[in-house]
Amino acid sequence: MKVSGYDYEVIVIDDGSPDGTLDVAKDLQKIYGEDIIVLRPRAGKLGLGTAYIHGIKHATGDFVIILDADLSHHPKFIPEFIKLQESGDYDIVSGTRYAGNGGVYGWDFKRKLISRGANYLSQVLLRPNASDLTGSFRLYKKPVLEKCISSCVSKGYVFQMEMLVRARQHNFTIAEVPITFVDRIYGTSKLGGTEIIQFAKNLLYLFATT
Repeated sequence: MKVSGYDYEVIVIDDGSPDGTLDVAKDLQKIYGEDIIVLRPRAGKLGLGTAYIHGIKHATGDFVIILDADLSHHPKFIPEFIKLQESGDYDIVSGTRYAGNGGVYGWDFKRKLISRGANYLSQVLLRPNASDLTGSFRLYKKPVLEKCISSCVSKGYVFQMEMLVRARQHNFTIAEVPITFVDRIYGTSKLGGTEIIQFAKNLLYLFATT
């Protein structure tokens, strides 16, 4: 990002993740400074939507890029997001694993099946005009992000889907950049049976109300 010439800050929201994200972020803060690495940890797992809200409160720029801090979302794609946004003044640029040369590496068959199944059901039921609803690597205009969040009622992993559904309802423009998602090497995912059940319930709710 420094080479690109863009002014930036990295806001880290950690909800007690088991992969040591916060410890690494603290080390990076010592290297790059508190003005670049902004740490805003929370006491426990309070939900993805509230994490976004927490982060927005501390974001000083006009655009917000959201990605996983474990580098499953590689920062090398960020310049492509910015270039595409500038080319069409898009409200949202979303990373997609399921279009172009995008893909997933490091997942077992079960995880791939869950992701593909969730994405397929979401496409059929919600018609979002986007190829990857369950991913979270996205660039938003800050006011657009605030508007979408204020419209959402979901929690957990289905929150990502609702963000794009609400964006469609508000007639925000969406573009996509193919990305390569690489599963984390260290730590464990917080996706479990509870999250899957919650996803199914909220998907049906969105289908009934949008």
